[in-house]
Amino acid sequence: MRIVAGMQRGRKLTTLTGTEVRPTGDRVREAIFNALGSLGVVEGAQVLDLFAGSGALGLEAISRGAQHVTFVDSSPKALEVVRANIAACEVAALCTVIRSDATAHLGQMIRSYDLALLDPPYEFDGWAELLRGLDAHTLVIESNRQIDPPNGFEVLRQRRYGGTVVTVVSRSGRSPRDPANSEDP
Repeated sequence: MRIVAGMQRGRKLTTLTGTEVRPTGDRVREAIFNALGSLGVVEGAQVLDLFAGSGALGLEAISRGAQHVTFVDSSPKALEVVRANIAACEVAALCTVIRSDATAHLGQMIRSYDLALLDPPYEFDGWAELLRGLDAHTLVIESNRQIDPPNGFEVLRQRRYGGTVVTVVSRSGRSPRDPANSEDP
């Protein structure tokens, strides 16, 4: 697995192994970030990579100009890989790594994000609670099925890539990076 584009293009990333992980493939990651780039939501963004896994989605965001990424995962093994990938890309100053269950983290979250990258295990079934508790302007939802966004969000794009459905949603009635949406901590 490699960073697809941007400043870190071609940088090799370490991945997790095992049956409980499903890293986002390069082709799908490229499609996600091309769509986000056309929406203008990555450059300068504060990003949350929830269910971080190897950190590939968050690191792709940094490579494409995100200002800061917070990586959250409950697995110590995953966070070890995230930290190794951050070190390999030499972007530690742009990253925060947190060990926490996703829903528990949202309950303690004290800031909002411009962009949230959500790629839980396919068997994850807590979407309603997760999406209700998330304070982000644009969400990328990756699953094996269509996930309906909560009230107040509109679907900007939805595509199927093999067994993966990627849905990009934004808060209704506002452009994804509308300055009126910013709540700097």
